[in-house]
Amino acid sequence: MKEELRKRRSWLDGFMAYPAPAGMSETQLRDNIIVLDQALYALWNLGDNLVFAWTPEPRGLRVIVAPHQMLSEFSLGDGTLAPAELTRRARLLDKMLSNQEHLDAQAFDAVSAALDIAPKFIQLPFLPEHGLGLPLIAAITARYGIRLVEDRAVILFDAVGFSLLSPLQQVVQLNSLSCSVNAAYAKLLDREININFARTTTGDGFYIWNRMRGVEANVELYQLLQFILADNALARERATRPESVPRLRACFHVGSHYEFYQSEGLNPTSFSYLVGQVTIELARMIDHAQPGQILVGKFNTLMHDETTGEDVRIDSLDFVERTRAPLRSLNGLKLAGSEVDEIACYLTGRQDAAGRWGISEYHMADKHGLIHRVYNAKINIHRRNGEPIYLGLREEDLPPHAQRTVAETDFTPVQG
Repeated sequence: MKEELRKRRSWLDGFMAYPAPAGMSETQLRDNIIVLDQALYALWNLGDNLVFAWTPEPRGLRVIVAPHQMLSEFSLGDGTLAPAELTRRARLLDKMLSNQEHLDAQAFDAVSAALDIAPKFIQLPFLPEHGLGLPLIAAITARYGIRLVEDRAVILFDAVGFSLLSPLQQVVQLNSLSCSVNAAYAKLLDREININFARTTTGDGFYIWNRMRGVEANVELYQLLQFILADNALARERATRPESVPRLRACFHVGSHYEFYQSEGLNPTSFSYLVGQVTIELARMIDHAQPGQILVGKFNTLMHDETTGEDVRIDSLDFVERTRAPLRSLNGLKLAGSEVDEIACYLTGRQDAAGRWGISEYHMADKHGLIHRVYNAKINIHRRNGEPIYLGLREEDLPPHAQRTVAETDFTPVQG
């Protein structure tokens, strides 16, 4: 085996989790993965080029490959383009980058012509559908490109007072948070909720997201948030030294971002990185979050519903309401030896003169003067033989001068 391939083989093993085409042995599947990956790797040129689109052919793939600078050069032009043309180009790129699979031949040719990029042909010794399968090819080619995702749910955890700690205390706190993430994942796995999550550090916390998309995937990520915070709260109770376990503040938001794979040695990394509107919003939100607070960003976006097969528009208020029913399936799980009787999650608000609860929508101004709208979330976990675990801050715990309005809802908000 060539030395270059030997160094990269462990990276290729990650693709073996995909189901093999019918009648395909594991050995042959691995060999086919290597053939395609080597061809893409050569075109990638250690990250100088990116794969922007592909379409299958009887004995190979046609791919649109160009230097990564093409994105900004095409979108901005030479500085003399009319606003309408700039808008058209931006929409073309967004549509191309948001495609998660292959393009049919006609759409591929149209994109190639619009970008004025001649496609390249990757010859393969097998039929793409039968030798690898199109989902696996999409996963492999994604490592060599950039994707736009419009509806990703992302969590941001931040350790309060992290910069004031010694380096040793910092690494202990990050390890504690990592343990809480793993423990929460294991708890959900007990109920066959297998979240394909990814994380990346921010230095004093983590971004966490579900690699899967859609309503169910986003709800499951919100469940993961709850159990991470619960495990962290229990760890803080057990700790003999308070600085060994972080006090957290957390933000949850759904929005758009670009997903890419940085170079790591000779390979694209096996884990993706996020940058875009959703991470920007989360960073602004966490700046204003109080210690122990849970914030949910204001969003209104289309998400795919696996149950109906349709895309549905869901806003923050609808989303949190949707998380309430699936929580009942988690009753009976054990936390610190005590079974969970009930998990209540809700957005906080105030009562009006008639005694009806509302939901407060908070307005936060960032350093640039831009307004970000968020909601304060509470999670109460009631255990059969243990004390309740209260996560988040109550409405009355928040600064009284905080700018807020009452959100409009088409349901009756529940508190507690």
